[in-house]
Amino acid sequence: MKPVPHATSLRRAPVQRRSAERLARILDACAELLDEAGYDDLSTRAVAERAGVPIGSVYRFFGNKRQMADALAQRNLERFTERVGERLGAAGDQGWRHAMDVVLDAYLDMKRTAPGFSLVDFGNQIPVGTRRAEPNRRVADRLTDLLSAYLGREADEDLRRTFLVAVETADALVHLAFRMAPEGDEKVIGELRGMLRAYLAQVLD
Repeated sequence: MKPVPHATSLRRAPVQRRSAERLARILDACAELLDEAGYDDLSTRAVAERAGVPIGSVYRFFGNKRQMADALAQRNLERFTERVGERLGAAGDQGWRHAMDVVLDAYLDMKRTAPGFSLVDFGNQIPVGTRRAEPNRRVADRLTDLLSAYLGREADEDLRRTFLVAVETADALVHLAFRMAPEGDEKVIGELRGMLRAYLAQVLD
């Protein structure tokens, strides 16, 4: 089992394996209950019951449900970038268009399958974290760090701005696609791919 990332919202970071596993169960339960009940009806007590841990274990890590949502958003980002990195590594260097498809497909896959993702994703639907760490900027910065070496580009401010614009565009249109159809409207997703290719070509070709 891989350790849970040390979220900035944690009161106390897990040190021992047992503690990390308990934190993972708490976040899994939080994600499941978000899908079942929504954020407004989410409670730390319900999460503790679902995770099979004492309520004190939840409060050891989190002061409230917003901190849990923040930690879940950060775990989603860790898993997302991990998947992107693995898929790019397995495919080898196939250019930025392939990398763009890998990133978008990984996002769509999590949108369709990851528990709680439709409500929290990386922190956009339920505003979490601090203003200095806006969710889309966190995603864009992580992708810039991940993809700059793959693309043979310097991770400078121009590249970070380019990826931020791409992430903001993808965020808006993916949410539109999933409002139009439960699995995401394919025509809207197709429009998004075309827009991203045209925009990124100006910078990356």
